[in-house]
Amino acid sequence: MYAIVDIAGQQFKVEKDKKIFVHRLEGTVDSQVVFDKVLLIENDTNVSVGTPVVQNAKVEAKILGHLKGDKVLVFKKTKRKGYQKMNGHRQQFTQIQIENIVS
Repeated sequence: MYAIVDIAGQQFKVEKDKKIFVHRLEGTVDSQVVFDKVLLIENDTNVSVGTPVVQNAKVEAKILGHLKGDKVLVFKKTKRKGYQKMNGHRQQFTQIQIENIVS
């Protein structure tokens, strides 16, 4: 059984007990979160596709921790002008574990 769910503006394929990294979510470690925007649910051979979401479906997850991703460097240069600029940032992520898929 799996589901396609919209989490923080991105779509993820989730299964029970799967751990995924999503963009930073509000909440503390070990707190429960529920996602209502379930776009598709597959249960054995039965597939339910939402228009745009599946009614009365939700995905329950637990927050495992908050962390930062790898540093992404942005380097800009203009040749023969002496212009160089280097920026970087680290994206904030939340690791969640899928507890249950309710259809």
